Amino acid sequence: MKVITTSYENSQKETYVKEYDIVREESGVEMQVVNIYPEMEYQTFRGFGGAITEAAGYAYSKLSKENQEKVLEYYFGDEGNRYNMIRSHIDSCDFSLDNYSALTDPEDVEMKSFTLARDDQYVIPLIKASQEKRGEALDILLSPWSPPAFMKTNGEKNHGGKLIPEYRQFWAEYFCRYIREYEQRGLKVNRVTIQNEPKAVQVWDSCIFTAEDEKEFIRDFLYPAFVKNGLTDVKINIWDHNKERLYDRAKATIDKDTDKMIDGIGFHWYSGDHFEAISITHEAFPDKELIFTEGCVEYSRFTPNQLQNAQMYARDIIGNINGGMTAFLDWNILLDEKGGPNHVKNYCDAPIMIDTINDAVEVHLSFDYIGHFSRYIKKGAKRIGFSKYTDKLEVTVLKNPDGSIVMIALNRNDKDIPVNIRINGNLGSFEVAKNSIATVLL
Repeated sequence: MKVITTSYENSQKETYVKEYDIVREESGVEMQVVNIYPEMEYQTFRGFGGAITEAAGYAYSKLSKENQEKVLEYYFGDEGNRYNMIRSHIDSCDFSLDNYSALTDPEDVEMKSFTLARDDQYVIPLIKASQEKRGEALDILLSPWSPPAFMKTNGEKNHGGKLIPEYRQFWAEYFCRYIREYEQRGLKVNRVTIQNEPKAVQVWDSCIFTAEDEKEFIRDFLYPAFVKNGLTDVKINIWDHNKERLYDRAKATIDKDTDKMIDGIGFHWYSGDHFEAISITHEAFPDKELIFTEGCVEYSRFTPNQLQNAQMYARDIIGNINGGMTAFLDWNILLDEKGGPNHVKNYCDAPIMIDTINDAVEVHLSFDYIGHFSRYIKKGAKRIGFSKYTDKLEVTVLKNPDGSIVMIALNRNDKDIPVNIRINGNLGSFEVAKNSIATVLL
């Protein structure tokens, strides 16, 4: 039994590996036990990743070649966090240098002026470099923050508004064109969401979609457009907003007509834990993927405490996996020294921050905590059953396709916590250090 631990004390992080014996249980240990049941299988996990926004691509472009390679290795290399998934945006988002759209002429129904020139400057180069470093095709999700201004009721990209009904067909074809443009650049788009945060009116790029709006757009416009353009292998995910309304939106949008068209539901963390909402949605719609599509440490809401922020990530990943999550996508993989660029100054933290002035890379503790999951849980892993003896320890357990077992244990307390792992009549004992995260490989 190998245990990888990352601890943090006095603003210093330390990662160390220890080997422990697994012995045949003969003493009948009853106390301080975590039971693992490999035969009890639940959802299949698809992978880990983060968002490559224009802001991330811009920050990356300011690094030296040496530091660019370092960042790619951190996230996508075999010695790094081994991300296999990416989220990016259709047209601009708040983490863009400004508002933009691939097409701005309402008369251009043939999309002759359609261009991904902005994506080609910062976004596409970083995605392609990441894919090359990973050595295999990345699983790519595209999400729109807003249709072009001329398609909206408020006539602008920002401040909400809605898609004008007459433009629903045009917007569906716009999706298809965006996906095809990615394909022409050697990038396979695996899935889309209909609208980022469809319930929020933001000062940045945003657009309101009710459940009925989403249902009608998918059923009558987007899915038929995918059929027409040979894109039915691209998965459609709904919601892409906070967990608290996950089940409500799924229940309102998925019916006998749209069930075959909707592959999953995306969710964010900004309104709290709501792990039960994931469980309920998984129980009600067991064939749908449940993807964490965004979460970050907003400067406007959270402190710069690295330990608290890393623990927030780990706790959320554990709770989400135990609820039925099938993939985890962090928000920006990189940001500059301000927490941007962001065209409305909505600055945030990221697991890796870039000093664009001094060509420096700063790795935050949240990166290491995410790595305790992403480095060891393989694509195709299944969550398996377990029971634990204390609420002071947060735990999840998965079984990789090769049969190896991965247990992640989070200790947010100021005392070490002893653990006796019992699995198939065998026993392994160790301690989860105070204020640490431990990955156990069996």
